Amino acid sequence: MKETLTIIVPCYNSAAYLKRCVDSLLAGQDRVQIILIDDGSTDETGRLLDEYHDRYPAIEAVHQENAGHGGAINHGLRLARGRYVKIVDSDDWLDQEAYLQVLDYLDNNPEVDLFLANYVYDKPALNRQRVIKFPHLPVGRTFSWDEVKLRLGQYFMLHSVIYNRKVLERSKVTLPTKVSYDDNIFVFEPMVHVQTMRYLPVNLYHYFIGRDDQSVNEQVMLRKIDQQILINKQLIVFYASQVNKRAPYAKYMKYFLEAVTGVTSVILIRGKKQVYLDKKDELWQFLKTYDLETYKSFKHRLVGHFVSRDARPMRQMVSGAYLILQRLYSFN
Repeated sequence: MKETLTIIVPCYNSAAYLKRCVDSLLAGQDRVQIILIDDGSTDETGRLLDEYHDRYPAIEAVHQENAGHGGAINHGLRLARGRYVKIVDSDDWLDQEAYLQVLDYLDNNPEVDLFLANYVYDKPALNRQRVIKFPHLPVGRTFSWDEVKLRLGQYFMLHSVIYNRKVLERSKVTLPTKVSYDDNIFVFEPMVHVQTMRYLPVNLYHYFIGRDDQSVNEQVMLRKIDQQILINKQLIVFYASQVNKRAPYAKYMKYFLEAVTGVTSVILIRGKKQVYLDKKDELWQFLKTYDLETYKSFKHRLVGHFVSRDARPMRQMVSGAYLILQRLYSFN
């Protein structure tokens, strides 16, 4: 029998927190194909994955040379056989009750292209959580793009999406290797093949915030800013060349691209040094050169109005607004 869900877990030097992640997946039993990818780890991760396979033979423990988060997902996608596919990062975990509810829901409702659930920004060290919900999405029925309504600042992140495997196969999505922030590509490119969606308002995914080396840590983002820019540019190219601007999904994809470009720009502004400000200007020039229409649209919207300009007071306002949002939404 084909599994309901394939869960791919990219693992790199994950020994310290792997147990919490994998143990949270076991309740799915034979309804879930669990693929653990050891991405060239140098700690005990590989041994721990093999121990899980020995205890639970259905768990697939795969070892590969280091290819980064995206390379591990690519490998997992080649092995996936479930009707749906979920990515779970090795420092995150799933809520047990919500997990079983999601599996039951997927088993007992019509097949859709994209399934959505809530996720939780979780800071265990500070005993703080922030639940991200989608209160304006229809519940209990299949819906399409014309009913997708989101709050300001919300979009579908890796933590909230479960793709139908057929959608991923049609999209031929392939992530870059050894590049951070590839999850933006994973959630973005397949959207052009999504027509039907369902939403279950349960808090499924716990997104762990707190590691000093975490890719969303602001200082880490500055160190890896060239990787963020590379991903941002790939989204720009895809949107300009592959998105039908009149299609039902186009409005959302433009909104997503604007959000990513805004985040990249704000991080560069907060870097303060001229080298970062030059990179910001170059990114906006890339957008202008590649997609003039979208560039003009972004410039006249609130985010673009602030982040594409160079006046010092404007940069200070952007930086201050970022800190307020950071506190409100518990990210980074």
